[in-house]
Amino acid sequence: MELTMARRYGFDGDVPTMVVVSTPNQDLALTNLAYCSSGDLRRFILPGTKLAYALVGDAAVLSLRYPLDTAHEAIKDGQIALNAIQRRQAKVSAGDSVSVTSFVPPENFNLAVLTLELEFVKKGNRNEELDAVVLAQLIRKRFIDQVMTTGQRASFEFQGTNYIFTVNQALLEGQESATPLDRGLLTKETYFIFEATPNSGIKVVNQREAASSKLFKHKEFNLEKLGIGGLGSEFTDIFRRAFASRVFPPNVVNRLGIKHVKGILLYGPPGTGKTLMARQIGKLLNGKDPKIVNGPEVLSKFVGETEKNVRDLFADAENDQRAKGDQSELHVIIFDEIDAICKSRGSTRDGTGVHDSIVNQLLTKIDGVESLNNVLLIGMTNRKDLLDEALLRPGRLEVHIEINLPDENGRLQILQIHTNKMKENSFLAPDVSLPELAARTKNYSGAELEGVVKSAVSYALNRQISMDDLTKPLDEESIKVTMEDFLNALHEIPPAFGASTGSLERCRLNGIVDCGDRHKHIYERAMLLVEQVRVSKGSPLVTCLLEGPSGSGKSAMAATIGINSDFPYVKIISAETMIGLSEGSKCAQIVKVFEDAYRSQLSIIILDDIERLIEYVAIGPRFSNLISQTLLVLLKRLPPKGKNLFVIGTTSEVGFLESLGICDAFAITYHVPKLRQADAKKVLKHLNVFADYDIDAAAEAIDDMPIKKVYMLIEMAAQGSHSGGAEAIYSGEAKININRFFDILGDVVSLRV
Repeated sequence: MELTMARRYGFDGDVPTMVVVSTPNQDLALTNLAYCSSGDLRRFILPGTKLAYALVGDAAVLSLRYPLDTAHEAIKDGQIALNAIQRRQAKVSAGDSVSVTSFVPPENFNLAVLTLELEFVKKGNRNEELDAVVLAQLIRKRFIDQVMTTGQRASFEFQGTNYIFTVNQALLEGQESATPLDRGLLTKETYFIFEATPNSGIKVVNQREAASSKLFKHKEFNLEKLGIGGLGSEFTDIFRRAFASRVFPPNVVNRLGIKHVKGILLYGPPGTGKTLMARQIGKLLNGKDPKIVNGPEVLSKFVGETEKNVRDLFADAENDQRAKGDQSELHVIIFDEIDAICKSRGSTRDGTGVHDSIVNQLLTKIDGVESLNNVLLIGMTNRKDLLDEALLRPGRLEVHIEINLPDENGRLQILQIHTNKMKENSFLAPDVSLPELAARTKNYSGAELEGVVKSAVSYALNRQISMDDLTKPLDEESIKVTMEDFLNALHEIPPAFGASTGSLERCRLNGIVDCGDRHKHIYERAMLLVEQVRVSKGSPLVTCLLEGPSGSGKSAMAATIGINSDFPYVKIISAETMIGLSEGSKCAQIVKVFEDAYRSQLSIIILDDIERLIEYVAIGPRFSNLISQTLLVLLKRLPPKGKNLFVIGTTSEVGFLESLGICDAFAITYHVPKLRQADAKKVLKHLNVFADYDIDAAAEAIDDMPIKKVYMLIEMAAQGSHSGGAEAIYSGEAKININRFFDILGDVVSLRV
């Protein structure tokens, strides 16, 4: 025990004993100091200071002094003077010997919060009202630079009456929770919380005024130390809206005629740090520990039990406000996945009405007839649209903070947070460039960036493991996480929210070739539209329709535009991803893609084969009116302020779309044609699969043919044209036999006829 405490608090190795004597007079007894001779004091004084501390017994660390008046004559060398409370604390009497160990305060030893329980020295049927502001000033002045230990007792005089305080909690700056052995140095920055038992006769008033700017445990916020990266502006908004008014005393707020904010809603895509930020806000606050509730945990199968669970969450805050009024501490309730229990009333059809009654109960507790002013409710959700509107109005969850995907600087902060330890311990290779990784990880969430770091570490660890001999000793010193490990991790963990690179590449499996001036002109015009979306402030929504025969390269061109735009959000909506879904489900998927796009500053959405999306059938014609109306609305709806969107549609049935009015919803329409002979010649030269003297004949044969069919014919003709197979053709070792190509072409044409 002594060894552990010596290591923790910096005691020296000697454990001398001294003889206990009584404090010479009453004035010295009220100082909470221990006194010794000037000769003994020299052994305890800290170098370069006039302060001296000692652990007396194993109870409390006391400040040592030498009496300046005639009392010094009563204390001899080898003696230590303790008052009655100190002797009881050390479990000794006058004349006993007690161990007195030198104490050196460690770094970061200042007290942030000191909770003191008050009582009268002389018990009786008396009542006193103590002003917390005045009392805090007196105790701070009287006991400054003294070490306070949890459980320690001390006496003091206040306005002619003697009191005793007991240290119930001693919380250091930066410390998140208290432990039984906590102690620290009382400074001018220490925040006091005064407590008194109900039957003590002591009532503390103006406790909140004493708090002033002590609402938080820390003097300043270092979000990086809290593990929060890229959310500085969001945290600033939260502080301004929810906490700025609470920093000031209640009388100031009352004179302003405002009420405190009672609720914050953090919403945004999964993995962006909503839960992390809410938990850290709760830890930053002085007062009661936050109650953290997962939405589904509140639900119960028993009638009325769920509503009771909600009431129980607010019970402590209600009792506290009833007993202390404006002096009540702040109670923080954190609701994770709040959409699970607070869905819009009337939206669920379970027949029980449970969800509706939960919402009603929650609304009543936050802002009902008996409104609580000592509660801060923090809700988190990925689906703000599901929440009941009444919950989101001012007076309830009125502060809505979108926790969005981090920008490049935010991603750099997050990567630094997750690689700090490996860098400190020399596990990070010198070639790792975090700024480059931050630039490469567009639209990665904080959780996904953490996953990238974990994946990179797994590659580094795997190099040290022999699969042939798993018992082989590991060389920890040679573990290095390299830039290559991070690049491999990026391929392994793509962002859920961002460019659908895989889907876009599938739209152009044969790559991009020069298809002639007409295709090039359309591509250049489309890229000008991309630039317009990028820089324009007057065109937040730009729409373009690519129409043409089936197989003419519309989808490949749209995918190329999306990839080359370098926009952070590029998604393709195609019928192949919605096979088997109902009309309503398809509409929901389409709407979700647009809603996600509105979260990104620059976005491209590709509506591929629109006629397939709306389930067009030529006989009839038949189509889904629900989906077509959804598209018409979305194609005209402007994105939120500061967000720009480019929508590219493709179709092979432009006449049908005109009849529905969908063509009119697109600002510009471009016709993507079939290949002419000159265009086909360029394509064949690029592919280099024919002999030079056969290219003209082949190009003439495929005049006015869609490029997709050209690729298919070449693929078919390559099979069997040479003993080396198609691989020899595409590697340039052999050429396609022109006669075989004509045979294949003839078969395709005759089959069509």
